[in-house]
Amino acid sequence: MNKNSVLEMRNISKSFPGVRALQNVQFSLCEGEIHALMGENGAGKSTLIKVLTGVYSKDEGDIFIKGIDNAVSIRSPQDAQNLGISTVYQEITLCPNLTVAENMFIGRTKGAGVNWKKMNDEADRILESLDIPAKAKQQLSSCSIAIQQMIAIARAVDMQCKILILDEPTSSLDEQEVEKLFKLMRDLKKKGVGIIFVTHFLDQVYEVCDKITVLRDGQFVGEYEIKDLPRVQLVSKMLGKELDDMSDIRGDYEGPGENVEKIFEATSLQSNAGIKPFDFYIRKGEVNGFTGLLGSGRSECVRAIFGADRVIKGTIKKNGQTVKIGKPIRAMKLGIGYLPEDRKVDGIIGDLSVRENIVLALQVMKGFFRPFSKAQAYKFADEYIKKLEIKTASADTPIKSLSGGNQQKVILARWLLTNPEYLILDEPTRGIDVGTKIEIQKLVLELAKQGKSITFISSETDEMLRTCSRLIVMRDRKVVGELKGDQLNQNTIMSTIAGGDK
Repeated sequence: MNKNSVLEMRNISKSFPGVRALQNVQFSLCEGEIHALMGENGAGKSTLIKVLTGVYSKDEGDIFIKGIDNAVSIRSPQDAQNLGISTVYQEITLCPNLTVAENMFIGRTKGAGVNWKKMNDEADRILESLDIPAKAKQQLSSCSIAIQQMIAIARAVDMQCKILILDEPTSSLDEQEVEKLFKLMRDLKKKGVGIIFVTHFLDQVYEVCDKITVLRDGQFVGEYEIKDLPRVQLVSKMLGKELDDMSDIRGDYEGPGENVEKIFEATSLQSNAGIKPFDFYIRKGEVNGFTGLLGSGRSECVRAIFGADRVIKGTIKKNGQTVKIGKPIRAMKLGIGYLPEDRKVDGIIGDLSVRENIVLALQVMKGFFRPFSKAQAYKFADEYIKKLEIKTASADTPIKSLSGGNQQKVILARWLLTNPEYLILDEPTRGIDVGTKIEIQKLVLELAKQGKSITFISSETDEMLRTCSRLIVMRDRKVVGELKGDQLNQNTIMSTIAGGDK
């Protein structure tokens, strides 16, 4: 091991049935270092962390910890904790009904003879030493999310952790809370703790980190000093696109002209999901899109537009008239359809048939006390099974037995059946084969030619360029640019996502 290293992971590989999640991945961490672990969805970050913390067993490779001569075997989270490895997750894993002190010492007191005064005094001492604004006897539920995360960190530090893993700790925090967390991280850095910081926020990485390791598709891309890796280069490495090998492949469809009516507009729109206020419009027959790295706020913007998240500020106009969209049913009645990012959670109803899934949105709009006849439902289902070439044994087949691509087509059919003026498609091609992706892209462009307005979101930049005539660029939950015409190319997109780069 390097004399300054507290952790070295060498040639780590991990496979699941049909998936090579990690392949010969390297990672090293020094004492008193904040090291960002970066990569897009599916890059392998979570798997690597779970290998390090004993949630998963590695298939190949070695892990070395400072002070131990040989490679260590981490078979469980308890093994990791015994080696000085602690993790604080995005979702707080403490007990809100207990006090701060009880949470800090839970699992570390034995029997009934707890010395409460000693425990509370010790908790207050630790909190004060780390400048955490909380008291030992305070109930945890009375603390903000940021303070709860700091208490989880304090617990880890008191357990003599050498390696602290912070997994998306800032995703639910406001700017002031983030600053408090960063101060604590810097204090721990001075104490010699090595910190692994997993995040999607570029600005935060460049504010607080010393090094960056990038993973892509389960493979190690590289380790970089923060000062040696400009933001645009980081984005390039995460997406796997070389700056000199990027071209506009959007196709021939140019979208509507400037004089075509705006069918939907939003001004200073803000929801309870943490996005900054944003302006938005879409013209009749336009395909536009939100682009940015995972976690940038793409989905939160369209959820606000559809009323899936509660709007707390801003005005919305439909065809020039001010409207209120408090709930998705109101959006549906205004001619807006929404295919959600996670089809398994928010899209399909697995135990229902293809037919029942297709007619669901239209039935909701009509009202469940006015059901379609069976003949009507079959007519609708058969029409779209044929139109979208959905591969299913019959309309009565349970949707859960279909492939991912065909499930996605069923959800698309559900919204097309409502004949929306404006259709929002969030990751409509994720996890499906290339052939089906192209079919969906062609369908999107065909719908636009027919006058439908479509917002398209994809993690694949090539796909966005192929379908969209205008892109709204996001970074760290705020809109940072709008691109169209000659600006629609990989270089400009990545430069705008990166921001602040000279």
